Parts: sequence; structure tokens; C-alpha cells
Amino acid sequence: MDLVLVPGAWLDGSSWGAVVPALESAGHRVQALTLPGMEATDTDRSGVRLADQVAAVVAAIDAAAGPVLLVGHSIGSGIAHQAVDARPDRVARVVHVGGFPSADGEALLSGLAAENGEVSMPDWAEMGEEANIRDFDEERLRQFYADAIPAPEHVLTDPVVLTDERRSAVPATMVCPEYSADELREWVDGGHLPEVVALEDVEYVDIGGGHWPQLTQPETLARVILEAAQKASRH
Repeated sequence: MDLVLVPGAWLDGSSWGAVVPALESAGHRVQALTLPGMEATDTDRSGVRLADQVAAVVAAIDAAAGPVLLVGHSIGSGIAHQAVDARPDRVARVVHVGGFPSADGEALLSGLAAENGEVSMPDWAEMGEEANIRDFDEERLRQFYADAIPAPEHVLTDPVVLTDERRSAVPATMVCPEYSADELREWVDGGHLPEVVALEDVEYVDIGGGHWPQLTQPETLARVILEAAQKASRH
């Protein structure tokens, strides 16, 4: 099966490097995307818009030989969801890792300081988000921050555009790392995530740990993705 992996903010395609071998060894064709504006730390990303990154994911779906399992991490989930909206007949299943589909008109992530059209990764502990990084040791955390690529400001702040209600019929797996599946269900039941509420076929999977499981627990995440691929192949 064709698997398209969409990184979250501050990450490029190499962030999936420890996950990809297990997926390929199971016989899948894997595209781990580096989205526009995320090629390097010194890339000029000031003109990159959310639509540009969505278009890159749609292009990867179109290039696949058959139905796709689409995987998004963090705000990559919002980007993946827009790609599902654009190609609901080409995505067999979508996996959202530590992120949620955003609603039409919402921004993926607002409120972070931008400079010269880009947003640097914040210090999560300073922001009170220690749960995000709780499974990094000191050395790996230092390297994690050092490797972070600034995100294009407009990708985080442009409004999401959704037009095809068939997106809600695409089966989804919600992977819960720094929050639990029970917590996510409470948020959904409270109506806080309308695009998740609308999903017709959704599975919740607890994996624990922090927000970046492709880096800190790649074997576990690979296993979840492979299980989702099995479900997608039967779809």
C-alpha cells in the first residue's frame, strides 16, 4: 500500500526516519514528505502559505499507485485533513498522530511569535507544555531543539479551507500520545473538535509518552501505522 507521512511543524521528512524501515519491510511504499518551506533552516519560507503545503500532500496522493494511507503528525493532521477533503476518494484511511483535523476557517496554530515570516519552535517547558517532551532525555532534547526548522508563519495562521463533506466518511485512527484516548473522547463529546465529531468511522489508540512518538517511540508508532494500513487495505 502507498503510505504518505506528513510531518508536523518544525519537522521535515527525516523526522519519520526511524519509522519508515518497519513500514517498508512490511511491503509498503512510503513517502515521508518534506513540505514546502521546510527544506532547511535557512530556507526563505516567508511566502509559503498553508495551501502550498496542502497541495504538496495532494500531489503525493495523486502520485500514488493506488489508495493511500495518509498519516499526519501534530499540525500535519490539519494539513492531512485538508488533503483528505481534496481527495476523499483516494485516501483509504487517515491516521492523526498527536493532532486533530481543524475546522473550516480555523487556523492550525495561532498565537506564537513570528519574525520575518517564520515561527521558531518554542521552549515547551517554558510554555507549560512539559508533557510534550516528557520522554526525551536531556541530550536528545537538546538535539531536538537544535534540529528544529522554523515553520512558515502563514502555514500556521492561514484559515483552513474545507469544501467536500465526503471527508467525514474516510476512516480515521486518532493516535493519543501526551493525552489519553479518554481525554480525547471527552473533548469530542464536548463538541470542541467538530471535524472529529463528524467522522463516521474513528478509532482511538493510546500510546502514551510525549508529543513526538516518531522520534521517541518509533517502533510503537510504526506498529500502530501498520495496523491502520491493514484496516485500510480491507476498506
